[in-house]
Amino acid sequence: MIHMEYYLIVSAIMFFAGIYGFFTRRNTLAILISIELILNATDINFAVFNRFLFPGSLEGYFFALFSIAISAAETAIAIAIMINIYRNIRSIQVNKLDELKW
Repeated sequence: MIHMEYYLIVSAIMFFAGIYGFFTRRNTLAILISIELILNATDINFAVFNRFLFPGSLEGYFFALFSIAISAAETAIAIAIMINIYRNIRSIQVNKLDELKW
């Protein structure tokens, strides 16, 4: 059986890779992917803590499924916003978004 620490190490690596990508990328699509990494790391934590702390219940798995559904909706809305930004300024770089101001 795999110990809980290994799952948490993988989750921490994913989380910090997402944080790093969020702060260093200039492309809005790369930033969205970084946010998805962060959310997937939390989903792993939900499932792992449910499995090791409460093996008979399913609350952690339901939280993970709910988080995945919220993440899918957030991604769809973010991609729609990115498409509209691209139509207006022909770029999805973060440093060019100041052209959308009044």
